[in-house]
Amino acid sequence: MADKNWYEIDTPEEIVSPSLLVYPNRIEKNIKLMIKIIGDVTRLRPHIKTHKTAEIIEMQMQHGIQKFKCATIAEAELLAKCGAKDILLAMQPVGANLNRFFKLIASYPNSQFSTIVDNKYSIDLISNIAASKRTAVRLFLDLNTGMNRTGIEPNDTAVELFARIAENPNLIACGLHAYDGHIRDTEIALRKKACDAAFKLVTNLKVKIEASGMEVKAVVVGGSPSFPIHAKRENVETSPGTTLLWDERYGSSFSDMPFLPAAVLLTRIISKPKEGIVCLDLGHKAIAPEMDFPRVKIFGLEDAQQIGQSEEHLVLHYAKSENMKIGDVFYAIPMHICPTVAKYSRVLTVEDGKISGAWKIAARDHQM
Repeated sequence: MADKNWYEIDTPEEIVSPSLLVYPNRIEKNIKLMIKIIGDVTRLRPHIKTHKTAEIIEMQMQHGIQKFKCATIAEAELLAKCGAKDILLAMQPVGANLNRFFKLIASYPNSQFSTIVDNKYSIDLISNIAASKRTAVRLFLDLNTGMNRTGIEPNDTAVELFARIAENPNLIACGLHAYDGHIRDTEIALRKKACDAAFKLVTNLKVKIEASGMEVKAVVVGGSPSFPIHAKRENVETSPGTTLLWDERYGSSFSDMPFLPAAVLLTRIISKPKEGIVCLDLGHKAIAPEMDFPRVKIFGLEDAQQIGQSEEHLVLHYAKSENMKIGDVFYAIPMHICPTVAKYSRVLTVEDGKISGAWKIAARDHQM
């Protein structure tokens, strides 16, 4: 694995470009590293939004992981089909997704489902539906600790909302959920300081809730950047997700996290329209386009400048392009792997330089 060309395949001429390749041996090493960092597999609740594949879920389950987190109903259903015992839908269900969530609970009785809420309206609506179906729904109170995306601020109103769940016969108060994705300091000391400050808001709220006579059964916190920090805390569940496939953005930003990149794009030169300009078949439809350039790390073209992208094309300025040929193959690690995976219906698996199979991105769409 130390070989700098670990990503290359023996027969690239047989592969359509662009294609997304994954490396099961590296994925398994990342799973083992996650477990080593946490020290207790029961405190791992990995997110599946990055990979969305049954095979990676099954790999994790083989290592004793049984709690999972997901972002869509389709991901939750995929987990249930894989036999996951504990599934947290970390996206507050609204509209038709509420009915789909209740259908999941009824369709997969061997899996335990829960979801998050952050307001009175959702709590009461879920309670009413649960009452009509004569069931009880497991809820986590979602907290806003600084990301300002979802969640309620951890104040007295949050205590009241938690009580609204805990005192309702149609609901089960599971605990607290807090995602701190806004914390991305590259230096671990600075990241820890920010992470500790955000987590202090959670622990302060937990103390208030418990002082009111209610139990906080679980605390689910963090994503990948904060994973090694939360892993050292007692009595919390951690939710890394990108750690399974890794990407160049996290790899170059967080040197304290030695996860292996395990997903690579195969691309080709399709044109050389003028001197110093090279075009690859790696457009918006092939890779996450929401970030500034560079959007990939291209092996062998690290000193090329990514200057333009459209639906099918990635344009580079490369001063040494005279020796490059149309059809030349390159390999690239995405800067952001999560939305990149969702652009493919399947990934090709690579073992010992050979294509060994294909995995369906089973929860790619919002409906399976």
